[in-house]
Amino acid sequence: MSSLGQKDLLGIRGMTREQISLVLETASGFKDVLKRDIKKVPALRGRTVFNLFFEPSTRTRTSFELAAKRLSTDVVNFSVPTSSVVKGESLLDTIATIESYGVDYIIIRHASSGVPHFIAQHSDASVLNAGDGINEHPTQALLDAFTIMEHKTQIEGLKIAIVGDILHSRVAKSNIYCLRELGAEVRLIAPPTFVPSHINEEGIDIHYDMDEGLKGADVIMMLRIQRERQGGGFLPSSDEYSRFWGLTRERLNMADPEAIVMHPGPMNRGIEIASEVADDERSVILEQVTNGVAVRMAVIYLLGRSKEKEQ
Repeated sequence: MSSLGQKDLLGIRGMTREQISLVLETASGFKDVLKRDIKKVPALRGRTVFNLFFEPSTRTRTSFELAAKRLSTDVVNFSVPTSSVVKGESLLDTIATIESYGVDYIIIRHASSGVPHFIAQHSDASVLNAGDGINEHPTQALLDAFTIMEHKTQIEGLKIAIVGDILHSRVAKSNIYCLRELGAEVRLIAPPTFVPSHINEEGIDIHYDMDEGLKGADVIMMLRIQRERQGGGFLPSSDEYSRFWGLTRERLNMADPEAIVMHPGPMNRGIEIASEVADDERSVILEQVTNGVAVRMAVIYLLGRSKEKEQ
């Protein structure tokens, strides 16, 4: 298999283990490229990538931009506040305008679930989902899997604890699909108000007690409280959340001694994770950021290969 066999990357759900493994293997090669003095390959010279971010982003947007440039594409960053969107232009008209430039890739982040799927139906460009509402964030899950593989060699059989605001987290959903497809034992640790009501259908272990849930975990993946996607009533206070659900060094010691700590960022230090844990030698949070470039290079490249085979 030398391509993903699909035009777009809209989510992890529906991807096969072979497709996920291909992304991770390809990313490994691109990570070697990023260690060179000249961190660039001409693989996609002449192609154009359009970054269309309707939500704030530091890591994902810059990571995609760097990934595209490392592949020698031309990159256009769309600024929503200075665009015709603020004048009332519809999303469909915005996409039609972008299409008229002959772009090859549209990377989209949007607050509404399903927007990347809508765009993919109305665009010949390859559409990459950089996060849609509370639905999915596929490249985050892929870079997380890549980071875990670097430290643990394989994901099959690992005990992976995802902790925090599961209900509103697109990162959690994509990771659940990805890690289970790769054979991990996934545990969810959260207050009852942060666990989706349908999650029992997924056959996943759910823990409402942080200390119990962390026992023997090989990987601890902390999540940010998604306040921007919540109404009221999910938790009494940040202090109470930190006391019962925050990852401290004492709680980290309940996991496997070789456990690694992850966080997709941005972190709320002192709430979901203590600074001493975020900066601990077992933390791989900055490695996740570094690996994001290699993984996104892999996805962009493989989608380009898929389109070449269609033509």
